[in-house]
Parts: sequence; structure tokens; C-alpha cells
Amino acid sequence: MHTEEDKRVFSIVVPVYYNELNIPHTVPRLQNLQKLLPSYNFEFIFVDDGSKDNSLELLLQHKTKDSRIKVIKLSKNFGSMSAIQAGLTIAKGDCVGIIAADLQDPPELFAEMIRKWENGIKVVMATRQDREESFSQKLFSNSYYFLMEKLAIKNYPSGGFDFVLVDKQVVKEINLIHEKNTNIMSLIFWLGHEQAFIPYVRQERKLGKSKWTLSKKIKLFVDSFVSFSYAPIRFMSSIGVITAIISFMYGIFVIVNAFLGTVPLQGWSTIVALITFLLGLIMVMLGIIGEYLWRILDESRKRPAYIIDEIYQ
Repeated sequence: MHTEEDKRVFSIVVPVYYNELNIPHTVPRLQNLQKLLPSYNFEFIFVDDGSKDNSLELLLQHKTKDSRIKVIKLSKNFGSMSAIQAGLTIAKGDCVGIIAADLQDPPELFAEMIRKWENGIKVVMATRQDREESFSQKLFSNSYYFLMEKLAIKNYPSGGFDFVLVDKQVVKEINLIHEKNTNIMSLIFWLGHEQAFIPYVRQERKLGKSKWTLSKKIKLFVDSFVSFSYAPIRFMSSIGVITAIISFMYGIFVIVNAFLGTVPLQGWSTIVALITFLLGLIMVMLGIIGEYLWRILDESRKRPAYIIDEIYQ
């Protein structure tokens, strides 16, 4: 029989952004985990990421009824990855779960994840076997994770994950990495601790509208590859070498034929098309370099990845 002092602590971090319709359902689902895991004390950490709806007010109402609930209010919208970072900094649990507030991921799966953690696995990932989403959403997600595995992080789960449970050692290591414009999930995987995978089907969102816009998806895509892959730079180097070789060979061909007069020189159309193509290629390369340079500048300024306005404990 465990006393309250003997029980291990399970912290759950939940980033919240315009989730007022979900919160009345999400909070009870998380609280019901106590029945599945009676030998644990719970800590629920909700991070309001600059929501302009009633999310914060609803969370504070639930907090008055449950002392296990902690609420972090960020000063503005910094993004879900920064919100998760903020939650991890105050998590006190022996293990910490991360889950979205929209209930597309079943919280009850934490019980199985806990069992694997108890067996010594420090990172337990719920990986998406399938998802109840539109074709375009599936296409973007599957393409993103395919490229991540092929070009950035080897053996990365093909369906991806953002529903995860980690040991307090992993949390400590994440908190020591003050890296902005990154993907926390990829960082957890990159750390290399022993991992376990639990496949599940990501459910369709029932309430509210997702704020996971195309621009945010593109930013995550760029952040992930700039942070974890040298493929863009290697791509530019390869294209540069290939273009230089072709140009050199074409130059020799033109000079030889100018002396021999065997092949008449082409008109302006070919020259203009070639120049346009090369200029477009150069602009793409400059854009890729710019993405790296901007992130280097952003890191060098030492601005925090998020600002905590208030913590309700």
C-alpha cells in the first residue's frame, strides 16, 4: 500500500491555444487517469500560449477545484514547441507526459506508456499508425516524416509523434538545451535514450478548429531540417559542383566549335533561358543560406524562446 509520500509523481504538460471548447472535456479525461494509475500522484501543467479566447479563464476555474492543476500563462503566442518547453521547466514529475489539448490523442494510453517506463524505457512514444484526417493533411504529414527519416534523423518514426512520455532525466537534458526554432519531439528522439513505440490511430478533431496553419507547418518543416540536417547545404554544394562541371564542359564545347565552325552558335533565346535558370537556382540557394543565417542571428541575440507572464500554482 503506497502512502502519498511514497507515490511517484507523473506530470502531464498540455500546450493550450484557442482550446476553450476542448478544455471542459480534456481536463476530466486527464483527471480520470488517477483511476487507471492509483499508485501515482499527478501534476497537470497547462500552458496557455497567448490564447485570446476563454481558455485561460476555464483553466483557472478548474484549478480552483483541483490543486494538482498548474497553469502557465505566456505573454503572447510563441508556438506549441515553446509552450512545451515552458511546461517542462516547472514539471516536477519522475516522468513527464506531453499531449495536445484537442483530445485527438487518447490520454488513457498513458497507462500503457507508464508500464513501459517502469520497465526502464526512458522515452515512450505513441506513434501514429494512421490518422483520421483529410488527404491533404495526411500527405503533408507523411511527406514531412518521410523526409525527416531519410535526410535528417535516421530511424525516425514514419508516422511521427507528439504524444510522448519521458523520464525526468530526459526532461533535465531538454531544459539544459536552450535552443530556439527547433522541434522538441525531434530533440527528444535525437538524445538517443532507449525508446519504445506504441502505435495508435490519431482521432479526428471533434471540437473547435485547429490553429495549426499552413504557415506554422512550413516553419516547423524548415526548423526541423535546419536544426537536424545538413541536407540543404549538401544539396547546394552538389548542385554547385554539377552546374560548374556542366558550365565548364559547355564552355569548352563552344570554344572548340567557334574555332572549327562545325556548329553554329544559338541565338538569344538559349542564352536568356540559361541565365534565367541559373539566376533562379542562385536565388533558391541564397534563400536556404538565409534560413541558416537568420537562425544563427536569432540564437546569438540570446532572446528567450518564450516569456512567462504568470504561473498559477
